[in-house]
Amino acid sequence: MSRAHTFKLTLSNNVTEKEGISYMLEEQTGFFKIDLPMKKDLLDILELPHSFKQSFDMIYIPKLEGFEFKEDYIETYLDEIQFIEIKTTKKFLPENPKGFFFGATENEFNFAKLVGDRFRFCFISLNPKSLSYSLLKMDELEEIIKNKRIQYQINL
Repeated sequence: MSRAHTFKLTLSNNVTEKEGISYMLEEQTGFFKIDLPMKKDLLDILELPHSFKQSFDMIYIPKLEGFEFKEDYIETYLDEIQFIEIKTTKKFLPENPKGFFFGATENEFNFAKLVGDRFRFCFISLNPKSLSYSLLKMDELEEIIKNKRIQYQINL
């Protein structure tokens, strides 16, 4: 029973994350979804290991607000690219991100520390009464974390 519930919860979380990404692409500008080969190319250019390819969902290039993404933008705007890790909820959060509950991997935190101010957690509330997003740098997030615990994910 627990395994079926966990599977359904994971599927639901994946759908919610995709909705959050769609919200950012449709309602905001400068945010771009890049595919896996492009993520690897970006990490290669920055001389970072591919193990970080799942540590960010999107990129944000402030100067490209209102533009459609083109592959050559990566090298052209390399110094301005911000890595965005999406965290999405449907919970009513009038003071987003206050009250947000989310999971994060050690890899996400390591990547954030490695790239510094170029990394942002993006907290999205998809609740119609509090539709919003909030971008936080790692140090900003650490200042407001109330509780943090380690959870082991084990494969046998």
